[in-house]
Amino acid sequence: MNLVIDVGNTSIKFGVFDLEAIKWKTTSNEDSFLKTLDEISKTFPSIKNCIISSVANLSKEHLSKLEESFDVLSLNHQTKVPFNNRYATPQTLGIDRIALMSAASFQYKNTNVLVIDAGTCITYDFINSENEYLGGAISPGITMRYKSLHTFTDKLPLLEKAHPNSYIGNNTANSIHSGIVNAVLFEIEGYIAEYKKENENLTVILTGGDTHFLRDSIKNDIFANSNFLLEGLNHILEYNKHSCLEK
Repeated sequence: MNLVIDVGNTSIKFGVFDLEAIKWKTTSNEDSFLKTLDEISKTFPSIKNCIISSVANLSKEHLSKLEESFDVLSLNHQTKVPFNNRYATPQTLGIDRIALMSAASFQYKNTNVLVIDAGTCITYDFINSENEYLGGAISPGITMRYKSLHTFTDKLPLLEKAHPNSYIGNNTANSIHSGIVNAVLFEIEGYIAEYKKENENLTVILTGGDTHFLRDSIKNDIFANSNFLLEGLNHILEYNKHSCLEK
C-alpha cells in the first residue's frame, strides 16, 4: 500500500492506495499533520512507501517524522515521470501540475487530454496523444477573485462564492457573483473550445477544490475527478518503484 500526500496552498490532502485504487483519504492542516500521520500508521500498518508533493512549506519536524515512518519520495523536477516534458522551463513547472499530467498520461494513453484544476489557481494543462506535455495556462481561482475585489477596492464586500441567478446582477452582491462565476465559466468554455479546434477527440478532466461547484454549469462534456492529483502522485510513486526494480 502507498501513502500519498499533497501539501497545497490551503490544506494538506492524504490518500491511501492499494495498487491503483484509492482506499481512504482525508484532509488536514499543518497543525494536525502529525496526528493524522499517526492515525494513518495505526490504521494501515502495511504502508511502506510514501510520496509527498508540496507547493507550500512543510516543517522539518513533519518531514523527519514522515521519513522515520516510511520510504519517502519527495516529488521534484528531477523525479522520473511517465511522460515527455516539453515545457520550456521545466524547473519552474509546479509539481502539482506534474502530478496531474502523470495521471493523464497513465489513465488516458494515446489521447489528447486537457486537465483543468480549479483550486486556489485555475490551471490548464495539455498532454497530447504522443504523451508529450506541452504546457497550459494559470489564472486566479474563484476564491482568489472574490478576495481580490474586496482587497483592491474600498467598498466591495467579501462574499462567499455562489451561483448567480442571471448574467445581469440587479444589486452589488449579484453583480459580483455574476462577474466572477460567469467569467470563470466563460474562461473554461473558451479554453475547451480553442483546444478542441486544434486537437481531435479531446478528453477534458475537471479536478480541484471547486470541481463540484463548477461541473454542472459547464456545457462541454467533461470528466469530473476530485482525486485526479492524488492518483497522479500514486502513479509517479509506482513508476519510480518499478524503475528501481528494473535497474
